[in-house]
Amino acid sequence: MNSSKRGTPDFLLLILTFILVCFGLVMVFSSSSATAAADPDIADKFYYLKKQVIWVILGSIGMLTLMNIHYSKLKKWFLPYLIVVMVMLVIVLFRPPVNGAHSWLQIGNLGIQPAEFAKLSIILYLSALISKKGEKFRDFQSGLLPVIVMVGLLSSLIFMQPDFGSSVIFLACAFTVILTGGANLKHLFSIIGIIGATGAVFIGIYALIKQDLGYRFDRVTCFLDPWSDTSNACYQILQSRYAFGHGGLTGTGIGRSVQKLHYLPEAHNDFIFAIVGEELGFIGTSLFLLAYLLFIWRGLIVALRCPDLFGTLIGTGVMGMLGAQAFINIGGVTGAIPSTGVTLPFISYGGSSLLVCMFSMGILLSVSREQQEPNASASYNKKAVPVR
Repeated sequence: MNSSKRGTPDFLLLILTFILVCFGLVMVFSSSSATAAADPDIADKFYYLKKQVIWVILGSIGMLTLMNIHYSKLKKWFLPYLIVVMVMLVIVLFRPPVNGAHSWLQIGNLGIQPAEFAKLSIILYLSALISKKGEKFRDFQSGLLPVIVMVGLLSSLIFMQPDFGSSVIFLACAFTVILTGGANLKHLFSIIGIIGATGAVFIGIYALIKQDLGYRFDRVTCFLDPWSDTSNACYQILQSRYAFGHGGLTGTGIGRSVQKLHYLPEAHNDFIFAIVGEELGFIGTSLFLLAYLLFIWRGLIVALRCPDLFGTLIGTGVMGMLGAQAFINIGGVTGAIPSTGVTLPFISYGGSSLLVCMFSMGILLSVSREQQEPNASASYNKKAVPVR
């Protein structure tokens, strides 16, 4: 297709993305400045902000580049990308652990989390495969089974790091694309039941061999009774609740959080939403969540309006990834679900997560350019596979 005939990217989705990114920069600085200034190895309150700005610039370049590349070209690129991600997931298991997990792959001075890039790789892989198979995808042996094997392999590599939170989000991405692609529901939910039972056995065996999953069970205990261990296992979730309580209705104001002053660990990472709650209060936090919901809704609308199945599957997969990760992060920070240690998309400090989020939005914005073309329906044959 001639790129000159393509429409403009969805303006609302583009603006909402940049609003979330800019808000994330504000909150990263607010939540990390005290920690960075007090660290004798850093002694610079702008340290984390500077690093995050670099990631934002790189992410913006990638997003704008992908936005101007026709998303159909990803059908040729997804396999090399998937292979590279699989290799990184294997290599990282043999690297020295960081904070008890083999999640980081050091490349020069950069720390890369392969699990973050695996989420996008499975979305592209499944979207390309399902759109190619069409109705044949409903067949169990030739359609769903090969997909389940690949999903199971990659999710197992992520879990062995061990990174339970990322493996759950990875499976949520895969489930969203498979469901949207029209998988036979009887086959799909039977497989989910088998995987659930197998996963429980696998976790039990892994716990017996490694004997290092105690802190994960502590997270469940703290979810059920946060006062059971106020000084160790449940300390972080209790400090998070104090932050929300201190914020009250209107909040303390940007930069005036008390919990970030060395009370709440990882305030600029996994628990940044607690600082949002403390500084913006119930009203500000509600507005933030409404903006996030608008962002997810608009992304799904863009995906469903795409004139071909491949673009729709990519779009729903991307928004499923972002929505699931935001839900798990916010649920864990507020105590609604057990904490799993995942970042809040676009808001938390972290290069790998931010890059994947912005690259994913670049692809979705490329998808959005097709629905505005007057003759788009004639240019593509979108034959949706029925969900039964």
